[in-house]
Amino acid sequence: MPIYEYKCEKCGVFEEVQKITDAPLTTCPTCGGPVKKLISRNVGIIFKGSGFYCTDNRSEEYKQKAKEESAADS
Repeated sequence: MPIYEYKCEKCGVFEEVQKITDAPLTTCPTCGGPVKKLISRNVGIIFKGSGFYCTDNRSEEYKQKAKEESAADS
C-alpha cells in the first residue's frame, strides 16, 4: 500500500499508509486538527527478486568468457 504524506497545522508532517481507493485524510489522527495532503518528492521503489541488474541477463557466451578470464587471473 502507498504511503501518503500529510501536514497538520499543530503536529507537523506525518505519513499515513492508505489504500489508493481510500479518501484522503481531513483530520489529524493525533490531535484532530485539519490536515493537507502533500505531494511527495522522493518516491522509493524497491525491486525484489532477480532480473533487475544488467548482470542477471547476460548471455551464456558472456558468462563463459568471464569465467575463463577470472580463472586466468587467478
